[in-house]
Amino acid sequence: MKHRFAVIGLGIFGNSIARTLAERGAEVLAIDLNEDYVEDIKDDVAYAVSLDATDIRALEAQNIQDMEAVIVAIGEDFEALLITTANLQELNIKRVITRASNKQQRRILEKMGVQEILSPEGEVGKTVAERLLQPSIRTFLPLPDNYEIVEINTPPGVANKSLAKISLREKYNLNMITIKRFFEEMQDGKPTQVEHIIGVPKADTIIYPSDILILIGKKQDVKRFIEVNR
Repeated sequence: MKHRFAVIGLGIFGNSIARTLAERGAEVLAIDLNEDYVEDIKDDVAYAVSLDATDIRALEAQNIQDMEAVIVAIGEDFEALLITTANLQELNIKRVITRASNKQQRRILEKMGVQEILSPEGEVGKTVAERLLQPSIRTFLPLPDNYEIVEINTPPGVANKSLAKISLREKYNLNMITIKRFFEEMQDGKPTQVEHIIGVPKADTIIYPSDILILIGKKQDVKRFIEVNR
C-alpha cells in the first residue's frame, strides 16, 4: 500500500518535501492558495489543489483526514499556518507536522500541542521526506554511492539482544558506529533522563529498547534492517 501524505504550502521548502515524497513513490496531495505554485507541481504529484487551508470545510472536501500525515509548510503567513494547524487537529489527523520559522513560533506551536515541528533552516526537504517514509529514522546523512549514516530507534526485533546475536554486518551489511543511551540522573533535585554516547559497541553489547542506534550502510540495507525487525 502506498504512503499517502498532504503538503500544505508549496514554497521552496514545501515544494521540496512534496516532490521528494512523490519521487519515493508516495501518493502526495499538494495544496496552496497560490495557483502558480499548484500549476508548477501538478505534473509531479498525485494531486495538486489550490484552496484556502484556513477553511476547514475545504480541507474536509479533499478527504485530508485519510492521510497518513499532513505537513504544514506555510512560510510567510503565520496566522494562516496556525489556523490550518488547528483545523487539522480538529479533524483528528493522525500526524500533523508544522513549520516554525523562529523560536517564538516554535513555542506557540508547542503550546498548541504540536508534537513535530520543522525548522526549515535546519531541515532539507529530502531529510523530512525520509523521516516520513521511515518513521524509525530520526536523522540521516546522505553519503556518496548510496551510503548513509542514520540514527534510528531500536527496532523491536533486536531489542534486548547482543550485537553478536544480531549479526548486523553479516546479515544486513551494516556497521554500528555507536549507541545513544538514556540514563536517569538527578538534575536540580529531580530525576531526569539524560542522553549519553556509550562509545564503540562491542560484540557483547546489549541493545536496549530505548536506545538510539547510529549505523552506516547502504540505504536499501538500512531499510531492510528496519522492516525485518519492526
